[in-house]
Amino acid sequence: MSVLPSLTCGVPRQRSRWPGSEHGVLWLLALVIGLLSVAPLVRLVWAAVAPHGVPDTQRLFELLATPRVLRATGNTLVIALASTALALLLGTLAAWLVALSNMRAKSAWVFAFILPLMIPPQVTALAWVQALSPSSLVMQGLAALGLPVDGGGTPPLYSLGGIILLLGLHNAPLVFLAVRAGLQRLPAELVEAARITGASPLRVLLTVVLPLARPAIFAGAALSFVAAAGNFGIQAMLGIPGRVPTLITLVYQQLNTTGPGALPDMAVLSLLLAAITLAGMLISSLLGGRRDVRVNGSTQPLSQSLGRWRLPVECASWLLMVLILLLPLSALLTTSLTQGFGQALNWQSLTLLNYRNALFDYPAVRHAFLTSLGLTLLAVAILTVMALFMACFLSWRRSRLVRMLHLSSELAYALPGVVTGIAALLFFLKPLPLVNVSLYGTVWIILAAYLSNFLALVLRPTLAGFARIERSLDEAAQLAGAGFLRRMRDIVLPLVAPSAIAGAILVFLTALNEIQVSILLVTSATQTLGPTIVFLDEGGSSTLAAAVGCLMILLVVVLMLLASLLARRHRGILPWQE
Repeated sequence: MSVLPSLTCGVPRQRSRWPGSEHGVLWLLALVIGLLSVAPLVRLVWAAVAPHGVPDTQRLFELLATPRVLRATGNTLVIALASTALALLLGTLAAWLVALSNMRAKSAWVFAFILPLMIPPQVTALAWVQALSPSSLVMQGLAALGLPVDGGGTPPLYSLGGIILLLGLHNAPLVFLAVRAGLQRLPAELVEAARITGASPLRVLLTVVLPLARPAIFAGAALSFVAAAGNFGIQAMLGIPGRVPTLITLVYQQLNTTGPGALPDMAVLSLLLAAITLAGMLISSLLGGRRDVRVNGSTQPLSQSLGRWRLPVECASWLLMVLILLLPLSALLTTSLTQGFGQALNWQSLTLLNYRNALFDYPAVRHAFLTSLGLTLLAVAILTVMALFMACFLSWRRSRLVRMLHLSSELAYALPGVVTGIAALLFFLKPLPLVNVSLYGTVWIILAAYLSNFLALVLRPTLAGFARIERSLDEAAQLAGAGFLRRMRDIVLPLVAPSAIAGAILVFLTALNEIQVSILLVTSATQTLGPTIVFLDEGGSSTLAAAVGCLMILLVVVLMLLASLLARRHRGILPWQE
């Protein structure tokens, strides 16, 4: 137990709420978040409602009533709802196995189950398309077994059903994370009481476990719905060739065709997409009821034995991992090692030329990687510092302004990346006041969008780190005369560093390969790594795109392992930890 609290007994504390540099840091945070998150969203709303300076509701309704917008809106809703249902089924089942059952090797299985969420969605789509292509080893094996394989026509994934399937698989880990957290809080006493009364395991599940876990289940559903509606990688890679328009691909295609002149109309579609996602979150919150279910008494965790079904369940669980992870990734690897798309892998077609081109000889890929790496490192450095101060204010010195800043950062992260991209385009299109410099067409507009979109991602682990710190340490240093910045440097930073580093690695993993935000902001001179996969595949360089995708996956796995190593003493900070 710390003896520092005793040092403060009888000593009057400072009455100033924001003394010295503390006040300045808070208002500097408010200025940065206001310029990067709040002002662009306000500009987006104004551009949609009043593109010429005067509100024009007639134009707004006419645009929303056009057949292409209605079809894209319908497809977006169907994709988001159906993929969420699939993600709920898989994610809830996985959460039950990990949180409540006695399945073995849980840590390894959770790492494998979370990995698809870390892989860029455009890489996931490319891997599945190549896995189900007629020339893949999978399809050749099915044909060898005498199973019907359609070698012609449109590939099955280029359809509404294909998009739903991949989004459901991609977002199942989101549901898993939310439901697992809810199930781990369930007390064993309630289940034991139900069993004593003679309730069967199925009835206990339906009448006790699921009702108590309902808030977590609907929270996972909201995460999946928002992620599915705003997922550009899978919708673009499958929907554009399959002629399945959605709101996000409609914005992308229209902006590429018309240019900045289409921004007012694209602002309307972006707001429509934002309204759909926010409505989904609101409905899920209402249906889920209270977020926290508290039960008085013991907090002994609930555990259920699989009994004689343990081995079959474990085999089925790992078989699922093979199907949703190894099958597409092996096809992606096979394609990257061949000289041309569609070739069978053998000693004659085996080549490492695609990897050499990706690493050394293809300037566009090298430039995209260096641009993404520089932007990501700079964003991580800035966001980590911002998150440290934001977490301090949220944990120890909450005020109305701090809560508003927190809400702004969470809203920017919850909205689809394309909304952030359109908002940044509208806000930074004209030269900035005073300095008369335009960020449009530069890497700095991408950096601004990153800072707006990913602050909440690094803030959450940092807040978890602050929850483990005794505030009395900071108070004792303050009484000793240490200023705010010195206390943050000498006391807070060393204690919260593991959590902040874990959050920084999450941002690095997400931003280095992201496509949702930057797809509308990149130009020929400012390419980033995420959109490069789409551009290479659209340009017919599928084998090179596969090699780049494999390298991106390798980087993701290495960074996940590094983050696990750094956070080994702080379990639960990283999403794939138990």
